[in-house]
Amino acid sequence: MKFVKFVSAAAVAAALVSAPLAASAEGFDSQIKARQGQMNLLALNLGILGGMARGNIDFDADLAQSAADDLVAVSTLSPMTVWPEGSAEGTGSSETIWSNNADFLEKWGALNPAAVALAAVASTDAASIGAALGGVGATCGGCHKAHRVEQ
Repeated sequence: MKFVKFVSAAAVAAALVSAPLAASAEGFDSQIKARQGQMNLLALNLGILGGMARGNIDFDADLAQSAADDLVAVSTLSPMTVWPEGSAEGTGSSETIWSNNADFLEKWGALNPAAVALAAVASTDAASIGAALGGVGATCGGCHKAHRVEQ
């Protein structure tokens, strides 16, 4: 049994040591794909909630809460692992993410409280979702205006 624990511990240690090496060998590809995944999750869940707020999707309290909770979850992820310096080219990201990183981090940080406020009312009704979406939209728009380029 001790041997199995040792082998397991060794495997974990090897993975931790080799993970940064694998990431650097792959370049930015995996980080960019993860970032795009985050943005796709935000868009998917905002689309569900926006559809309910506009009446294009029937209000479903459980689905609304799930979508809002997903927004909260994504907003808690650190941008540090998926926004490596130099990864703007061809992604829609502006170099200002790194040249004005404090502003970018502040804008990313503003998403979480807005998402939490939305999650607090998401299962109430479509009108409440619509009212709370404004705060989320403002945080997204503020960051995109400052740190996104048109492709």
